[in-house]
Amino acid sequence: MNSMISHHDGTKTQRRSNLRALVPSWLNRPLLWFFPLSFLLVLFFYPFFRILAYSFNVSTLTTDNLNFAISVLFFTFYQAVLSTLLTLLIGLPSAYLFARFDFPGKSLLRALTAVPFMLPTVVVAAGFSALLGARGWINLTLMNSFGLSAPPIQFVGTLGAILLAHVFYNTTIVTRVVGNALYHLDPKLEQAARSLGASSRRVWWNVTLPLLRPSILAASLLVFLFDFTSFGVILLLGGPRFSTLEVAIYTQALQFLNLPLAALLAFIQLFCTLVFSILYTRVVERSAVQTAPRSAESNVRKAKTPNEKFFIIALCLLLFALFILPMFALPLRSVSRLDADRAQLGPIQTGLTMDYYSALFVNVRGSIFYVPPFDAALNSLLYASATIVLSLLLGFPAASALARPGRLEKILDPILILPLGASAVTLGLGFIISFGRLLTVPWLVPLAHTLVALPFVIRTLQPALASIPDRLRQAAASLGASPFRVWRNVDWPILRRATLSAATFAFTISLGEFGATSLLTRPDDPTIPIAIYRFLSQPGGLNYGQAMAMATILMALTTAGIFVIEKMRLPGAGEF
Repeated sequence: MNSMISHHDGTKTQRRSNLRALVPSWLNRPLLWFFPLSFLLVLFFYPFFRILAYSFNVSTLTTDNLNFAISVLFFTFYQAVLSTLLTLLIGLPSAYLFARFDFPGKSLLRALTAVPFMLPTVVVAAGFSALLGARGWINLTLMNSFGLSAPPIQFVGTLGAILLAHVFYNTTIVTRVVGNALYHLDPKLEQAARSLGASSRRVWWNVTLPLLRPSILAASLLVFLFDFTSFGVILLLGGPRFSTLEVAIYTQALQFLNLPLAALLAFIQLFCTLVFSILYTRVVERSAVQTAPRSAESNVRKAKTPNEKFFIIALCLLLFALFILPMFALPLRSVSRLDADRAQLGPIQTGLTMDYYSALFVNVRGSIFYVPPFDAALNSLLYASATIVLSLLLGFPAASALARPGRLEKILDPILILPLGASAVTLGLGFIISFGRLLTVPWLVPLAHTLVALPFVIRTLQPALASIPDRLRQAAASLGASPFRVWRNVDWPILRRATLSAATFAFTISLGEFGATSLLTRPDDPTIPIAIYRFLSQPGGLNYGQAMAMATILMALTTAGIFVIEKMRLPGAGEF
């Protein structure tokens, strides 16, 4: 009897093996790629070619349009170059600080400097406005101290506001990319140079810097790419005086309804970002440094000389002022009643108040166009939930294929990054041109959000999938486990943390997405960033306070998501 049962079990196992043999491995990979590539084909490449067709229309390629495009392109390059240089000026010393020194509060400061990179642009604009704007703390303090009737610092609407916000956003890129390379650099190389009599400056110039040059170039290209495609910072802090390609696409499409010119600008931007993305990919392939054969912790030490202690203290104070003050000024301003705001809310004493938060649920002016902020928050949560589901459904097959890369994956891998290089405003414009009749359908918004989030989700899942040993799956299958049970008992315990991190990435990106949403969302269905932009665009202390309150809520949700990502990420999964 036992022999018959054993024979029956062996027959079942053999049958499973035969069924798997019927589906050759070369066919499994195309099946994994089918849905992700179909999604990109319909929602990225098709709108891209529609933009291309609009761009090369005879009526579009006029002298006026080309001159306008060249002038906007020049300013876009100009501000991106300046922003990148300033970011390197702050980021390189910060990378050296975190990679080489150990000091109290290092881990907390490092985590806080990473938060701005994931913050929505409307939150960043609100934070700097709360600190340096006309109603900001610094201007109000100066006005009260010296009896001034007007704000002495003109921050919003200047080039300096754009540059400072870009540095705030992108310094963490340099800190993470260059700092990671410096942290893992083999210390024997520098020790050998010092043993030969080289000074610290000569060691840095002749040994360390050449080894870090590819990482610095990679970080610079990535920072430049983000500055080049910047939208919310330019729109909210730059004002009408400054127009980059992103802002020009938005204004031409939404305000002037000039879709052909907007398409021409979008094509120019897509071409430039594609070139920069290719350069970045090639630089990253050469950015490996000679790592330490032992623990990289040997590169980290406490400050010894007075100069080193001064360097740590001065840089920590600078990073605190640049990263912490804007994020601290925002929630503080959202609960502060100022004399300038009394006119709209009556004789309320100056001090701490929750009136701005309670006013979010009241239509003070009785406008028929009023949308309760609670509804905007609900819309954002619904869109974010749909983005999580779509991103994971599409990300898992692609990440599974990339976890065991072959020839097909080497070809398709760069294609997955293209939506990341394309701006959100360009994606929104492509949706308008391609699916104009469907703009009343709300599911276009989470589809656009999924395009933006999908590269991050795939890059988060890929290392976890690659870390699963095949021998565990084979052992479970040899014991008679079904494919589902193998996945539940072997794969899922390993993938659980990475899946939560990827879902949080998708949720955070969708929650704060502003560019594509501003083009696709209906006026009666705004998201939280759109609602904040509306409040900031209207005059009055009440609108300003409500914008601060909503931005604080969005910042709290985003920051919580970022800390979840940091907590759940796998060791060695990369800088981001």
